[in-house]
Amino acid sequence: MKIEALDTLFTHLEEQLNNPPSELRRLFHGRGQCFEGLEQITVDWLQAKDSTGQLVVALFKEQAPEFVEQLVVKLNKLAETSLWKVANGTSILLQHRYQEFAPTQVVWGEENTFPVVEESNLKYQLELKKNQNMGIFLDMRYGRKWVQTHSEGKSVLNLFAYTCGFSVAAIAGGATQVVNLDMAKASLGRGRDNHRLNQHDLSKVKFLGHDIFKSWGKIKKLGLYDLIIIDPPSFQKGSFALTKDYQKILRRLPSLLTETGEVLACVNSPAVSTDFLIDGMTEEAPELKFVERLDNPPEFSDISPESGLKVMRFTR
Repeated sequence: MKIEALDTLFTHLEEQLNNPPSELRRLFHGRGQCFEGLEQITVDWLQAKDSTGQLVVALFKEQAPEFVEQLVVKLNKLAETSLWKVANGTSILLQHRYQEFAPTQVVWGEENTFPVVEESNLKYQLELKKNQNMGIFLDMRYGRKWVQTHSEGKSVLNLFAYTCGFSVAAIAGGATQVVNLDMAKASLGRGRDNHRLNQHDLSKVKFLGHDIFKSWGKIKKLGLYDLIIIDPPSFQKGSFALTKDYQKILRRLPSLLTETGEVLACVNSPAVSTDFLIDGMTEEAPELKFVERLDNPPEFSDISPESGLKVMRFTR
């Protein structure tokens, strides 16, 4: 990346902080390749329930020491502005995503490692400084909102549930049951906490900490489902490889869906296009027809739409 491009970044941040978000939001998305010289940097605003905010800057590739030094200088200067004070910012963090365990340094202020944030009037517990990901994927904001809007009276299956963001949205939208499945039991535990934060009836929510490919019997026993959400990682060592294993899930869908059921199939890898899901569904579950691709939030603009998040809706 280029030191001279940092002026563009901070002009953008100042514009955003002039009218700061009232909830969790990405402020700058260099990964969309729309800002020359800033392709490996993102900036997120973590709006806590007490109306304070933390700024999290992430570097996705190692940069020259001079670039990082100037970035830190400019971040400290930002913290001295009236914009920062009006936004009620409490800390600025710099995460080195390219390093093992993605270490995070405090550039300014006092970090809140476990902030409770809000999105669409729903609360989520985050955890900073432990993993690359903090507990919610910001680019899926419209997907969660769609699920919240379309879950009334439905039974929902949430595959690769992570911290159960879709599940929280579904129960908030009136779902009668959500079944969450993920190998990471710790993530499901955080999902349970997210439901509790929103005072949800946990008798409507199930948490299965299993390998999906060894759990079809358990899943089917709790179905049929009106809505199935598939949001896998691109690669999970020893358990899931996108281009090899996604089709194995698609071919199971007809036996799990109600007669009017629908699927929200997601993929977030620049290596595959929307055709990967459309063609895969045609081959593995031809009775499911493509309806639409959900828009991504505008703050995640990408020079190549096929490189970003793909959230595809199919119906029986």
